[in-house]
Amino acid sequence: MQQSNSNLTPESVLATLDLAFKKSVAEFDQKLEKSRAEFDQKLEKSRAEAAERAAEADRRAAEADRRAAERAAENKQFDAEFKLKMQELREERAETAKFLKQLGQQIGGVSNSNGDMAEEFFFNALYNGQRKMFGEEFGDVVKDIRVGFKGNEDQYDIVMINGRSICVVEVKYKADSEDLPRKTLRKAQTFRANFPQHRNKKVFLAIAVMSINPLTEQACINAGIAIIKQLGDTITVHDENLRTF
Repeated sequence: MQQSNSNLTPESVLATLDLAFKKSVAEFDQKLEKSRAEFDQKLEKSRAEAAERAAEADRRAAEADRRAAERAAENKQFDAEFKLKMQELREERAETAKFLKQLGQQIGGVSNSNGDMAEEFFFNALYNGQRKMFGEEFGDVVKDIRVGFKGNEDQYDIVMINGRSICVVEVKYKADSEDLPRKTLRKAQTFRANFPQHRNKKVFLAIAVMSINPLTEQACINAGIAIIKQLGDTITVHDENLRTF
């Protein structure tokens, strides 16, 4: 027999709501704990892969040193070119080491900030999978670069690099600011100023976002900025009006 509404009391209603709230909190805690465990596993994997990439870079550099030395011994006229090539190689290795250092400076555990969680999600998606976009394949993916020289102080959430191009990715959990396109466009300017060794490379700009206002999204697209969105456990890239900067 169905209970009459007349039997309901404020106390019984509060008790029912309290029980439902506790159940919801318990379910949320379980999901959060699972997310933390998964993130820790992905973070360890990312660090291991970074170490492997660094070791491989050292092996290749050592092999290049050996071959260059052999050529220099065979032909004294090669000495000047050899010194130049070695200088370029040292600069490239120093540049790679700088970016890998940024990757190694990650704080263990999971941040409760939505922004930090969004950054970790998109970094892992790009680092572990989606490296081909805009007709390019990016060999290196680094995060959280903070620099500031001569009025060009800036932070770059994610940077993707290859021999020809750079992609600077601004990460947002929720994007609804009308000023977002202008702020993102400025990053191309500050990046070239802060990293002159990349001055001859093409620079792409992208915004990776969990949620975005349609008007903000269209403004970014009109400005030539790519939009990267979450799609389940992966990402989708919208680059219909992409420009280089």
